[in-house]
Amino acid sequence: MILIYMLSVMGVTLCMCHGNYLDDLDEPSSMCTKPQSDDHSCDSKLLQLEDRIRDLESRVPKNYPEVKFLTYKDRKRILITGGAGFVGSHLVDRLMLDGHEVSVADNFFTGRKRNVEQWVGHENFELINHDIVNPLYIEVDEVYHLASPASPPHYMYNPVKTIKTNTMGTINMLGLGKRVGAKVLIASTSEVYGDPEVHPQPESYWGHVNPIGPRACYDEGKRVAEALGYAYAKQENVDVRVARIFNTYGPRMHMNDGRVVSNFILQSLQNETITIYGSGKQTRSFQYVSDLVDGLIALMNSNFTEPVNLGNPEEHTIEEFAYLIRDLVGNTNSEVEHLDPMEDDPQKRRPDISRAQKVLKWKPVVPLKDGLQKTIEYFRKELLRSSHSERNIFHPHDLLPESFNKK
Repeated sequence: MILIYMLSVMGVTLCMCHGNYLDDLDEPSSMCTKPQSDDHSCDSKLLQLEDRIRDLESRVPKNYPEVKFLTYKDRKRILITGGAGFVGSHLVDRLMLDGHEVSVADNFFTGRKRNVEQWVGHENFELINHDIVNPLYIEVDEVYHLASPASPPHYMYNPVKTIKTNTMGTINMLGLGKRVGAKVLIASTSEVYGDPEVHPQPESYWGHVNPIGPRACYDEGKRVAEALGYAYAKQENVDVRVARIFNTYGPRMHMNDGRVVSNFILQSLQNETITIYGSGKQTRSFQYVSDLVDGLIALMNSNFTEPVNLGNPEEHTIEEFAYLIRDLVGNTNSEVEHLDPMEDDPQKRRPDISRAQKVLKWKPVVPLKDGLQKTIEYFRKELLRSSHSERNIFHPHDLLPESFNKK
């Protein structure tokens, strides 16, 4: 009916045969009874018609992933700052699937609308283009404050803005929590430990940070964010949680964020030289993003108010990661090259997660190779995209535990 109406509105004569449309609608001349000289006008109207139909089709309700039904007693209104980013978008998926109402505030500096497009239009989802350096006035029950560039190239690009996001932005979210009585989880970082002199790093370690180095805008910004959180908790009785997040990887990582996993995967897939800064003997501990999401939700739902490390205690050297990723990619001619070390690059990084295991009953469960395979496949598809319509949407259910082969 829409097609018949649109054809008549556009002034195109609809030819019918025994009450049915002509089979061949690709030939404008078969649909237009005007003289041959008017073919161009007919073609133009058909193009307009096609555009209009596409617009109408875009308004048809989407097939969303099935979400759990929660009653008003159990359903929460949740704000995620930075929710269109790598970690935030996966947290959105999990909370939406669990049946909550989720609002995302993001200024899209490193976040992407594509990361949450599977939920746009859903009655439980709202996407707000907002920079949290400015106050936000909405009604929520919980706030996951993830907003901040997290990779060195991104947070060093505009160090003043990075500091403002982690200070003024945190003040605004804590102020929101104070006004509406919402619980606020602050996403801190293992960078608060700097280049540690204690290994592995427990939450009781105060850190070894260069306050004026190139990483200081992020390291010190997060340290101030933690201090602000506990100041609001003591002075204003805001219910605060602090997660110290260690290195995390997975689908939807920013392609050019300059971090170890994304760099090594892209270089291997494109047969480029794999670049290691320094000796390669520096160590890192990587957790898959679904494990981190589990930890964040467990911390938010707990009554524990002290900082908690969320990371994978399985430690590898950067050099080991380079060869492992190259082997998993396969069919690559990439060689490994060592470059000059980065300033203030931590030499060791491994979380002590005994607190998380004790108070949250949490530990990472996704094997490193399984997580890397999913991440490599995502990057491979991303590199093969040649048009906007090739979406490469990572389905939320792909992060659920049953999608992995456990150890």
